[in-house]
Amino acid sequence: MIRKWQLLTPLLLAAMLAGCTAQQQTENTLKKDIPAVATTETTISVPTSSPAAVTPMPEASPVLEEEVPAAKLYQMNKVFRFVPIEESAPKDVVLLTFDDGPHNETVLTSILDTLDKHKAKAIFFVNGYRVKQNPELLKLIDERGQAVGNHSWDHIDLKKETKAVVEKQIGDVQKDVDALIGKKPLFFRPPYGSGGDLVKETAKNHGMLFMTWSNGSLDWDKSAKNKPEVVIQNVLEQLHPGANILMHELEWTADALDELLTALENKGYGFINPASIALDS
Repeated sequence: MIRKWQLLTPLLLAAMLAGCTAQQQTENTLKKDIPAVATTETTISVPTSSPAAVTPMPEASPVLEEEVPAAKLYQMNKVFRFVPIEESAPKDVVLLTFDDGPHNETVLTSILDTLDKHKAKAIFFVNGYRVKQNPELLKLIDERGQAVGNHSWDHIDLKKETKAVVEKQIGDVQKDVDALIGKKPLFFRPPYGSGGDLVKETAKNHGMLFMTWSNGSLDWDKSAKNKPEVVIQNVLEQLHPGANILMHELEWTADALDELLTALENKGYGFINPASIALDS
C-alpha cells in the first residue's frame, strides 16, 4: 500500500504544477486583453463663447440754449427819450445808465445788487483806460447781466478832436471790451454829452446808437456829493415817460439807488431793458 502511494505522489505533484501553470497563463492573457485604467483625471476644455461685442453709446452732446434776442420795444427820439414802438409796450418807463466806470468794486457791486433786487437792467458806459485798469470789473458787469456801453477811452471832449483821434478813442474801447467779454458795446455816450456829426457818424460806423441823456441826476455836482437824498430829488423832479437817466459809479449814487428805484416803482414806472432798444433810432 505504501509502495502504491509512493508511486502516486509524483504524479499528483506534476498535475498540480501543470494546473498552476495553466492558471498563471490564463491570468496573463486576461491582463493583456483588458486595458489599464488611467489614474489621472483628464481635463476637458469647454470652449467658452466670447461675450457679444457691446457698441458704446455715443455721449450726448450738451444742449446749448440759444439766446433769444429780445423784442425791440422802444426807440429813441431826437431828444434822447424813449418811446414805445408798439402800443402794447408801457409808456411809463425809464432807462437807467451809469457813466465813468468801472473803477470801484464795492460801489459797483452795490449798484449791481440793487439792480438785481428790483429786476432792473441798465447800461454801464465805460472808459477805456478804466477797463484796462480793471478788466475784472468789466467782466463782472457782463456776468451780472447788465449792458456795457462805450464812453470813449480817455473821457475827453471829442467834439474838439480830429477824425483820427475820435476813431481811436471810440474804436479802441470797442476792441478791448470785445476781447474781454466777447461782445462789442451797442451804445455810445460822448463825455460831457459833447459830440457833433463826426462823433455820431463814427459811433454809427461801429454799430452803436449815439445818445446823451434827458434826465441828469447831477450826482457829479458838488451839490450832491455825499448826499443820496439830493440825487433822488434831482431825478424825481425831472421825471418823465421814457426818461434817459444819467448817473455815475459813485458811492452816494449807490446809496441812493434802492430808494430811488422804489420811488420810481411806486409812481408806476418800469425799467427799460437795453436789449429792447432799437439801434436804428
